[in-house]
Amino acid sequence: MGNRADDYGSDVEIYRKALTTTIHADTPTGAPEKLLALLDSLGLERKTVTTAGPGYVWHEVPEQLTEDEKKKLASRAIPSLLVAGYVVNIPDDLFDAAAYSEAADEIRAQRAAAATTAPRRTATPAPATRAARPRRSA
Repeated sequence: MGNRADDYGSDVEIYRKALTTTIHADTPTGAPEKLLALLDSLGLERKTVTTAGPGYVWHEVPEQLTEDEKKKLASRAIPSLLVAGYVVNIPDDLFDAAAYSEAADEIRAQRAAAATTAPRRTATPAPATRAARPRRSA
């Protein structure tokens, strides 16, 4: 089994599996659970194959979606992955610019809302205190 993320040195390689309608999202061998869980939360389905050697883990866009829905789901995942610091590659024929922009706008709006609702931390100066002078014994 090949792994495009290992081959290209990226964190996520999104591509169409040859001669199928399946859109894959490959992650490197031994990818952190945090990355795999993020892909799960973005609507991609985790697949695994256990072998005598290393286990293989990848994600797929759900097959029951229409072709346009598949491209949108894959493209909408990219901004969240980028914000999390991952390197993502997707070919032009699978990239939906409108879906990507919409997802990026949603992230910006969520961040702006979080910034306005987060309590402001203000530095409160400590009350001035005088150090007690040591008493002198006579």
